[in-house]
Amino acid sequence: MIELYDRKTKFTELKAYCHHAKDNDFIEVCEWHNGEGFDVTVSDKQKISFTWGEWEALQVLVNYKETKE
Repeated sequence: MIELYDRKTKFTELKAYCHHAKDNDFIEVCEWHNGEGFDVTVSDKQKISFTWGEWEALQVLVNYKETKE
């Protein structure tokens, strides 16, 4: 059986966010059809997929601030 469906996708050019970006560099986030995660594509260089749990863990690590005792 073949299913057809639409996926929610968000897209932006990177120039406004990254001084390393070249003309036409972009980032795109596309949610999975089953709702369990999403794919991130950065221009033609990288593609990575995250479950929502993996994304939550990544956010924790990126936002972690080491406290000095």
